[in-house]
Amino acid sequence: MTAPDTSVLITVTGVDRPGVTSALFGVLSRHDAELLNVEQVVINGQLTLGVLVADPGPTGAGSPFRNDVEAAVHGVGLNVTVERSDGIPVIREPSTHSIVVLGRPITATAFGVVAQEVAALGVNIDTIRGVSDYPVTGLELRVSVPADTAGALRSMLARVSVAQGVDIAVEDYGLSRRAKRLVVFDVDSTLIQGEVIEMLAARAGAEEKVAAITEAAMRGELDFAESLRERVSTLAGLPVEVLDEVADEIQLTPGARTTIRTLRRLGYHCGVVSGGFREIIDPLAHELNLDFVAANVLEVADGTLTGRVVGEIVDRPGKARALRNFAAEAGVPMEQTVAVGDGANDIDMLSAAGLGVAFNAKPALREVADASLSHPYLDSVLFLLGVTRAEIEAADAKDGLEPNRVELPPV
Repeated sequence: MTAPDTSVLITVTGVDRPGVTSALFGVLSRHDAELLNVEQVVINGQLTLGVLVADPGPTGAGSPFRNDVEAAVHGVGLNVTVERSDGIPVIREPSTHSIVVLGRPITATAFGVVAQEVAALGVNIDTIRGVSDYPVTGLELRVSVPADTAGALRSMLARVSVAQGVDIAVEDYGLSRRAKRLVVFDVDSTLIQGEVIEMLAARAGAEEKVAAITEAAMRGELDFAESLRERVSTLAGLPVEVLDEVADEIQLTPGARTTIRTLRRLGYHCGVVSGGFREIIDPLAHELNLDFVAANVLEVADGTLTGRVVGEIVDRPGKARALRNFAAEAGVPMEQTVAVGDGANDIDMLSAAGLGVAFNAKPALREVADASLSHPYLDSVLFLLGVTRAEIEAADAKDGLEPNRVELPPV
């Protein structure tokens, strides 16, 4: 939609304060101005307010319209310009993509490189807004990408991300981004810190051996099902009580509770898909009020672990099947799903999801993910979904929860 042949843009700038909008629109009302568009932004207390109106008649120096507008705005201590803006769009076309930049910190140099490389591809930045100041700084750019340029944009930003030490995610912008309804997390080294199998193996004196096998499996160098059987075999003879002991020692990844709590508020279905063990995961899933759980089951006989798993193993293909099953049960199309993981056994699951997020992941997973996060804060996932830190804390405050901004370790 474009403006009439003649229109006028009024731009107000200065220190934000009550009464600015009222003063300006009081004048426009007296002149029977027809509104075409209004946009406003406040950064660190500084206001920029743009008002586009249909041609109100003479607006040159000394005209009644200009005199009244300037008097009203100057009267509240701000600056104003009045200029003709013939034929410009009233409501611009929607952005095609969203780019989220996360860092601790985001340097001016890093952001400058993003802007420069984006411009070189003919991509226009429509709007920029801050989405987070804790635990990472987050900036969201809504951009318009020329046809057939999206692939080049993703490749370029992936290179910039590595070179500048920031996380950069690119998503299609529009209803699809806001339609995500199911989020599924891997457990070990994603929802929780560390690997449960290694914690169990430590009680059998096999932690070092198991850790080496786990690392190779997560890099994609070993078949997951075979590696799981080999690792579980080291647990033979352990008393079943060690399962409860390990469950009590589990530490959630920073931001995990915030993430699940916020997603639940927004009406998302939440679940976990793990190559770990239900005996450990089920109590955690109950505590977090998760909707879905898929994990392996350890065999127990006469109060001890046999060193075997029972039933179908949740391996790389099994994780993708679980995601599809969860989506079907929840009535959510696959394009409206999100999967978050860290290892090679998450590749199929992330590839199947509408949005696949690699979280502090191995290279094999980062290569296929839609977005890759390198900071150890799970709530960064929320920023990729368009949720801001301010919105999270406002919702917490409404529920009587205090902001939990612990001092972060130095970068």
